[in-house]
Amino acid sequence: MEEINNIEVVPCTESNYLKPFRVHYNQNGTKKSWDFMRTHDSVSVLIFNTTSHCFVLVKQFRPAVYMCEWEKAKSKTSQGAEKTEEGEASESQEGQSASDEESSSQWPPATAGVTYELCAGLVDKPGLPLEEIARQEVLEECGYDVPASKLKRITSYRSGVGVTGAKQTMFYAEVSDDNCVSAGGGEPREGELIEVVKVPLHEAMTFAYDERIPKTMGVIFSFIWFHNNMSPKYKISTNV
Repeated sequence: MEEINNIEVVPCTESNYLKPFRVHYNQNGTKKSWDFMRTHDSVSVLIFNTTSHCFVLVKQFRPAVYMCEWEKAKSKTSQGAEKTEEGEASESQEGQSASDEESSSQWPPATAGVTYELCAGLVDKPGLPLEEIARQEVLEECGYDVPASKLKRITSYRSGVGVTGAKQTMFYAEVSDDNCVSAGGGEPREGELIEVVKVPLHEAMTFAYDERIPKTMGVIFSFIWFHNNMSPKYKISTNV
């Protein structure tokens, strides 16, 4: 997962997932315009293993996150280059070799683009209920076979309101080791490379608030939801 190379950034002229638009409108008599992306809605699932008392998350490389980190690294590198420009210019052949090495080392490590997330997927299968789409994602990504009827709907919300406005619906699923039928890992034919990660219940809130661990807001929100709604029922401590 963390071996990333041969990176090439090119313009995106066509995509099956994102379609850019610009809308013009009047708001309270003021003419405005806004750029946005049309994309699919999605589902996510908070999975709790009742056998081992742990949450089941997915860990994967996200190119968009990686490129954000690259932009930060590039900015720092360019600032440092300005300060050392005169010194580098004095070393000709040796400097040329160093420049080539530096150009390839400007990319941050692949870990900069790895995030922890809830099991999730796009709503891109017409006619299928959200519960069934969520069930399929749990099976493909995490390896648990859970009936759609056992999925509890937590809530739905808008994500990326400034860019996409897409809706995500979150579910809760309780699983046991008996439900595990495969190692998960996603669908390779769709380019997915996913690592299944287990977070012990007593470490959940520490995990959620640790800013050193890159994660989605869905992870934080769902852990808080579990603490408020499920922990009292099962008399389980989430270490808050």
